[in-house]
Amino acid sequence: MEIWKKNLWVLWFGSFIVSSSFSMVVPFLPIFLIQIGVTENVEMWSGLLFSSAFLAGALSSPFWGSVGDKYGRKAMIVRAGFVLCVIYLLTAFVTSPVQLLILRILQGLLSGFIPGAIAIVGTNTPEHKVGYALSTMSTATATGSIMGPLLGGVLAKLFDNRAAFASAGVLCFLATMLVIFYVKEEKFVPGKDRVSVLNTVKLAMHNKMLLVVLVLTMFTQFSVMTIEPVLPLYIVEIGHSASDASILAGVIFSLVGIASIIFAPRWGKLADKIGFQKILLIGLFAGGVGSLLQIPFHNIWGFSIVRFLYGCFFCAVFPALNGLIVRFTSSDFRGRAFSLSQTANQLGGMLGPLVGGAISGVFSIHTVFLLTGILMLLTMALAFWSQRFTRQPDIESPSATINH
Repeated sequence: MEIWKKNLWVLWFGSFIVSSSFSMVVPFLPIFLIQIGVTENVEMWSGLLFSSAFLAGALSSPFWGSVGDKYGRKAMIVRAGFVLCVIYLLTAFVTSPVQLLILRILQGLLSGFIPGAIAIVGTNTPEHKVGYALSTMSTATATGSIMGPLLGGVLAKLFDNRAAFASAGVLCFLATMLVIFYVKEEKFVPGKDRVSVLNTVKLAMHNKMLLVVLVLTMFTQFSVMTIEPVLPLYIVEIGHSASDASILAGVIFSLVGIASIIFAPRWGKLADKIGFQKILLIGLFAGGVGSLLQIPFHNIWGFSIVRFLYGCFFCAVFPALNGLIVRFTSSDFRGRAFSLSQTANQLGGMLGPLVGGAISGVFSIHTVFLLTGILMLLTMALAFWSQRFTRQPDIESPSATINH
């Protein structure tokens, strides 16, 4: 097997395991709080636990990207994998919410497995296969987000949540060992710049197209996440059964992931032929229209079908954004570029639920769907507009790099 293919599949499996570990732990944190004796302000602690890791990750990602560009992305993946292993194992032994919060903050500050994996795949894959490879990588997180809660729920039922946390740590250890023995980073050119977040931001500011991609990434993630906190409530509303809401929500959430697994590689192959920008516009347009089409459906079956169709198209967006980062950055800056993308993604992921929850509380859930659709269409308009005002090399040209 060619080295780039071996890297792709090993890193796919590692990212799948890390994503599964994350999703088999995080959804059960509110329940775990009650189990360790938290009886007051459970909602407040839950919010802190969810948002703290995102905020810490947004702040630290540029630093780890800079270190990765200087010393190697594989080293950063291995470091992040061992960090996740230790944090999940320690989580199995916590006895207070403060200890849990500290571990979540450390997880955000020190992790970075999946961005590092995407950086290696984006840098060590032949140019004409980048779209396919990045889209395939996106299916790893989609599959993990589906399998993780199922595995975590089974372990928690058979044993307890502490066993689920410990199992997540063991899985991350196994994923890291696979990377150590089977991933080879061929096209690594150490960056000459000193490790500095400020220097990373300065260099990024000189690449107009990269800045556009970062803005699009934050707006896209913000748009998606506005609906996340209210979707289970809407399922209760149209399903008329609060007792089945958890099961229905799990199934409907997984529909988008299943659609991604099926269609993301196909979008990637098409992107290699017609360019990432065209695929991005298609995905954002379909995502916006798909969000608006979810408003008139007031039965669970119609809503589920629209969600699946939405997933079939929207799964093209984030791989296309990652592909544009590869196209418009040089290989020795790519780790930092993906870390900045991770920061933009996490900022959008942190702000989106806050805005969505607030709007739902003041107006209605349908208003949030409307907002999500409009935001995606506006993001598509920004993506289209950026092609007109930014003079850049042809999208298919591998020489589209920044100078620094």
